[in-house]
Amino acid sequence: MKSIVTVIGEDRIGIIAAVCTELARLKVNILDISQTVMQTYFTMTMLVDISRCDRSFGELSDALTELGGREGLSIRIQREDIFKAANRI
Repeated sequence: MKSIVTVIGEDRIGIIAAVCTELARLKVNILDISQTVMQTYFTMTMLVDISRCDRSFGELSDALTELGGREGLSIRIQREDIFKAANRI
């Protein structure tokens, strides 16, 4: 199953490493990644495959939210189908 992960926070060294390390620990495969810095804000969007993750979607979401709290970031995950539906014009 594919999902969208978004990460927002003040730019600093190590954000990509922290998020990607946690996703690997959770057995989430990153399929595509886009990141940019807008003034002092870091933003990243990832398309991920969660089919090998051994946690429920809720537990995965909680783990990413917890990581965000530790790292001073907003990290959210949405199922791809919900993301597409919410972003239709």
